[in-house]
Amino acid sequence: MKKLILLGVFAVLFASCKTSSITNTKTDRSSQVAIKGNWVISSVNYPGSEYIKVNSFQLADSQCFVGSTWKFISNNNKGEMALTKTGCPAFSSPITWFVNKDGQFVLKVLDAGEKAKKVRDGYVLAVANQTESSFQLIDKIDVGGKLTDVVYQFTKVN
Repeated sequence: MKKLILLGVFAVLFASCKTSSITNTKTDRSSQVAIKGNWVISSVNYPGSEYIKVNSFQLADSQCFVGSTWKFISNNNKGEMALTKTGCPAFSSPITWFVNKDGQFVLKVLDAGEKAKKVRDGYVLAVANQTESSFQLIDKIDVGGKLTDVVYQFTKVN
């Protein structure tokens, strides 16, 4: 899904990578347990961010995710996320997630009361630089025929 918009400077709006099937559903338990807890996205970075706008998870501009809160529960692969940044759309939702054996973070954003198995679309991002207090999720987007990394930096809250 690509749209062109004009904002004084030429900008292109891209959607986050989306998939409807995940073939490797075996989980990486150690990565999942390390992600357990409450997190905040401290930054979202990608080359050309001053010219290119990224629509993350088909929800909002990627910069609206800075300061968003995420809760990951590793024993049942559920959680919550909320966008709270001023000037951005307010949004909160339950999520399901897991880290597969290939180090890919698989995410589904759910509507209230909706079962994950009814949600056909999800997002696949790479997990990188995982420590006790931080980790990154990396999405790949197409910018002019070249794959570009969008890096979501998570910092542990507690």
